[in-house]
Amino acid sequence: MEKLHWMKQSVSDYKMFCTATCNLRRKAFTLIEVMVAVMIISVVIMALLQINANNTHIFSQVKNQETATQYLSLLVGTKYGFENEKISLEELVSDFDLDDDFRRELKHTDIEIVYQTLQSIDTAMFDESANEEEDNDPNKKNSSGTVYETGRSTLKTKRYSSSLLRLRIR
Repeated sequence: MEKLHWMKQSVSDYKMFCTATCNLRRKAFTLIEVMVAVMIISVVIMALLQINANNTHIFSQVKNQETATQYLSLLVGTKYGFENEKISLEELVSDFDLDDDFRRELKHTDIEIVYQTLQSIDTAMFDESANEEEDNDPNKKNSSGTVYETGRSTLKTKRYSSSLLRLRIR
C-alpha cells in the first residue's frame, strides 16, 4: 500500500512539475519570435538611416542653391551680368562695403557669368514715321527707337549654378 501511495505521490508530483514547466514555456518567447523581432527592428533602423541620409543630401543641395542665389543677387545693380565673363566674386563685389572676412572668402571663389539674349524688341519698328523716313533715305539710321532686351544671366561655380532673368534698356 505504501508503494501505491508512493506511486500516486510521484505521479501527482510529476503532473505538478509538467504543469509548472508548461506554464513557464508559455510565458517565454521562442527563438523564432525573437529572431523575427530582431529582423523587424533592423529593417526599421535601416529605413531611418536611409531617411537621414536622404535628408542630409537634400539639405546640402538646398544650402548650395541658397549660396548660389545669394551670389547671383550680387549681379543686380552691377555692370556685370550682360556679358560672358570669368571673374572672382571679389571683383564682382568691389563696389560694395563688405566685411573683410567675407571678402577673403569671396576672393577664392571663381565664377563664370554666362549671358544669353532671349528676346530683343526695338521700338523703332513700331514707329510709323520712322519707317517712312527710313524708306525715303536708306543711308540714314534712326536712333530714336529704344531697344528692350531680355536675357538670362547664369552664374556658374565649380559646385553649383543659378540663373537670373534680366531686362536691359538701350
